[in-house]
Amino acid sequence: MVFQCASVDGVDYSHAEELVAGQVAPHPTVVDGQVWRPRTLVKTDPRLMRLLETGKGTKEWSHAYDFFIALAACNTIVPQVTETSEQTVKLIEYQGESPDEQALVYAAAAYGFVLIERTSGHIVIDVLGERQRFSLLGLHEFDSDRKRMSVIVGCGDKTIKLFVKGADNAMLNVIDKMVDLGKVRATETHLHKYSSLGLRTLVIGMRELNTIEFEEWQLAYDNAGTMLSERSESLRAVALKIECNLQILGASGIEDKLQQGVPEAIESLRQAGIKVWVLTGDKQETAISIGYSCKLLTDDMTQIIINSNSKESCKSSLEDAISTSKKLISTYLGTENTQRDKESQRIPLALIIDGPTLVFILETELEDELYKLGTTCDVVLCCREDIEVIEIHKSHMLIAGANDVSMIQMADVGIGISGQEGRQAVMASDFAMAQFRNAVFVFMLYWYMFFSDVSLYNPITEISGLLYSAVYTALPTIIVGIYDQDLSSKTLLKYPKLYGAGLRDEAYNFKLFSLFMMDSIWQSLVIVFAPFLAYGRLLDDSTLGDIWILAVVTLVNLHLAMDIFRWKWNMHAIIWGLTILTYLCVIAIDTSPAMPGYRAAMRTLGSKLFWLLLLLIIALAFLPRFLVKTCSEYFYPSDIRIARELEKLGNQNEERSEVPGSPSMSHHQQELH
Repeated sequence: MVFQCASVDGVDYSHAEELVAGQVAPHPTVVDGQVWRPRTLVKTDPRLMRLLETGKGTKEWSHAYDFFIALAACNTIVPQVTETSEQTVKLIEYQGESPDEQALVYAAAAYGFVLIERTSGHIVIDVLGERQRFSLLGLHEFDSDRKRMSVIVGCGDKTIKLFVKGADNAMLNVIDKMVDLGKVRATETHLHKYSSLGLRTLVIGMRELNTIEFEEWQLAYDNAGTMLSERSESLRAVALKIECNLQILGASGIEDKLQQGVPEAIESLRQAGIKVWVLTGDKQETAISIGYSCKLLTDDMTQIIINSNSKESCKSSLEDAISTSKKLISTYLGTENTQRDKESQRIPLALIIDGPTLVFILETELEDELYKLGTTCDVVLCCREDIEVIEIHKSHMLIAGANDVSMIQMADVGIGISGQEGRQAVMASDFAMAQFRNAVFVFMLYWYMFFSDVSLYNPITEISGLLYSAVYTALPTIIVGIYDQDLSSKTLLKYPKLYGAGLRDEAYNFKLFSLFMMDSIWQSLVIVFAPFLAYGRLLDDSTLGDIWILAVVTLVNLHLAMDIFRWKWNMHAIIWGLTILTYLCVIAIDTSPAMPGYRAAMRTLGSKLFWLLLLLIIALAFLPRFLVKTCSEYFYPSDIRIARELEKLGNQNEERSEVPGSPSMSHHQQELH
């Protein structure tokens, strides 16, 4: 966040000049003989600096004074002083949860209003070289309902002032426009200008409280702060009552700089066919400008913008938008067989909707229509409440990645972003990873039930059954899930469309699930009946249990090994190490005299018949899977399979690369591009 410009007392100060490192401030902050300088330099407008330096005693100077006092005081910033290589110079670093607050406090310091001390009861601000102390009488923190925060301070001249800052739509509703309507209109014009430039805007206002107003507020504030239940709601009510009839001081424009790689990441998500919904509390003009800068919006998109000021017009606009989107889609989509190709060729749609319109939609129960419209668009840009609309419909998985805790908690899968605003989002997030469940073991016990007259007897020992689920097959799955990659990150970033396989459920759907279950049933039948055919009547329960546990662990881990794309040393160590450990554990368990199959494992492993049986089980169990996998991989290769082969061959330029034996290679190469 970087402060760029300000509107003070209805005057636009957006012609800031870049500061040079080491430049001496006109009124340096001197504490105990040492100069304290802000760590971050901020551009300043020469006209505003001139007003502060030479216009003292004028009405304009008084408004500018209150404006920057509000920036320095209305926050939760704590100044920290650090040493420098120069003994007479120290740097002030402002620590806080919100980068917006940090940017505003650094801006105030650049104009000569330097916050140098904050305690629970007071703050000290160096105002143009003069130390001033303000008593902190109360603070109403920002919340998503009010969309503003306020602080009440006691000034040196015995006056009590309420400073408020917040979103323009929330602040303009509590500004007393009858005091100076011209300045309010001018500030609104400047807000529109800043928003069109992609700047995040805040409005600053104040009100001087008389003794009666302050005492009434203080009593209500103290009572609400000591409540054991509904404390937040009570404090919000107190804030709403006092935050009214404000005098507008001005507005600020802050540039929210994107992290490196954000535009490329969003563009890759769109190319992968992932629908991106951006939920923001910014003004619509700001959101659109940021949308272009982060490549969420592009010039080739057809934008559907819905801005309504009544329920009737909202319903009409929504119906027209749905009709327009259907016409545009039907123009480019043909039959079902060619839908995938034409989907990639159609003009992308972007839905842009503002907050008031969304409120009308929710009030008129048009959530279904909005959801249908939003899911037909490639991009949706709207305010934060829209996530509730998505949450209502459970037909789609909702993944929210952000630094907004409430959005993360509401989503099905919350992905927290650790950034300048702290780790609250990370702490509130979760990551859903499918648990590994192998049906072979369950089916194997199911078949045995018919031979034991539906009894509860299990030839596999309880210890071996526990270790099967917790160690033998769980750890290899975890390691493979962490370290295995079907494709490198370089290839995936180069061809984002490869992610489309996940959206089309090509790797996991009902058809594949049915095939997996049939394969599991076949493997379990082989494991159960092969020992009976090999040993006949010589087979006892203990030997059967040992054969089963050894065979199923070997089979499951080999099955896992077949699906590994990139082998690493830790995968070899875990898979084969735990397979060997299984044999050792079975031997150790059976060497206990308390076990029913005392030394059964030694006799079983010492016979050639067991090893021949194990090879037979592996061959028969894997035969269907091997045949299906071979045919599908070589005769019907997927885009991911082709990209993997290209990666192995080291062909970076796919337009001139061709894999032998793949007749549809050039077609797939064009699709990957």
